[in-house]
Amino acid sequence: METRLDPRAAGAAAIAAPASRTLYPVLGAISFSHMLNDMIQSLILAIYPMLKDEFSLSFMQIGLITLTYQITASMLQPVIGLYTDKRPQPYSLPIGMGFTLFGIVLMSVAPTFPLLLVAAAFVGCGSSVFHPESSRVARMASGGRHGLAQSLFQVGGNAGTALGPLLAALIVIPRGQPSIAWFSAAALVAIVVLVQVGHWYRHHPSAKKKAVAASHATLPRRRVMFAIGVLVMLVFSKYFYLASINSYYTFYLIDKFHLSVQSAQVHLFVFLAAVAAGTVIGGPVGDRIGRKVVIWGSILGIAPFTLLLPYANLFWTTVLTVIIGIVLASAFAAIIVYAQELIPGKVGTIAGLFYGFAFGLGGIGAAVLGQLADATSIEFVYKVCSFLPLIGVLTVFLPNIEHGRPAAKA
Repeated sequence: METRLDPRAAGAAAIAAPASRTLYPVLGAISFSHMLNDMIQSLILAIYPMLKDEFSLSFMQIGLITLTYQITASMLQPVIGLYTDKRPQPYSLPIGMGFTLFGIVLMSVAPTFPLLLVAAAFVGCGSSVFHPESSRVARMASGGRHGLAQSLFQVGGNAGTALGPLLAALIVIPRGQPSIAWFSAAALVAIVVLVQVGHWYRHHPSAKKKAVAASHATLPRRRVMFAIGVLVMLVFSKYFYLASINSYYTFYLIDKFHLSVQSAQVHLFVFLAAVAAGTVIGGPVGDRIGRKVVIWGSILGIAPFTLLLPYANLFWTTVLTVIIGIVLASAFAAIIVYAQELIPGKVGTIAGLFYGFAFGLGGIGAAVLGQLADATSIEFVYKVCSFLPLIGVLTVFLPNIEHGRPAAKA
């Protein structure tokens, strides 16, 4: 029988479905919403040059927009995840998208810089609600295939991040600030989809307070906290390295190989496509062979390729970045699911912590590496960053929690 997102039918299916059944319509809905959410987020970053010209902003003011957005989008996520772990909120997803809708409309009409900051804060708040709760929904709909579910959820975000700058170039930049409002349609579509997901969520056993109380971790608290610290360091190595590619890869190619801007953008697109592929691959592989193995391979395993990259010619640079993108991107789903199984019953808290931390690191990494590039060179930045994956050796300190027990349920 086909699973639908009708309120009654979806709720009944959620209760009746066996634990082994993966609900692809729900995963598809949450991944699609993730695409729309992250498309709007990346749109804001892509229109900075236009905002700078229209409002005569300094680079410091541009940085304040980023800071406002990053703080609301990053720091609130663990708080919201902790709250919803204790009190599930099935309709928080469309409410959060409502914040994003308000922010994008306000940004399209804001006459002053302070109102731009307010608009950025609203979009960030919407993101802070979306990621912990949508990660929980993905786990609820996984049917035990938690890695697959997180990968499908994350690939939607990757697609949205890639679409945002493209749509900004085609729609917003030629038409100016008022055309930002056109993207309110994307937020409205997401709200409609997320209301249906909320209906399904409300009928799921995990939405009942008794179902939320999960079994306690069998490891000592100190060891659990140490393992979380190791995972945080691994996320640090991953996202600082990704920041070097996402923010400065085109400049690196132009500076070292004298490519045109258009050609450099094509190479960046190839890398982003590899990241999307790696995101899809990592989760199912982790379900099959274990999260820790994937974490080992995806972080430490790319070290030989990153160490070779600064010394490669253009052809091998392209090949190496594709390998790096695929392998490195496979880590995050495994890290999220591993951490959620390390601390059962804290699905939202863990998702909020790691999504928020990863998001914040992307912004901090871009700023730090930009300063390093100003002081030295883009090529030197890549030589320094090539050593970051060696932090993956810390994986040896992660406990083996996947042997001898079934995967933790949502």
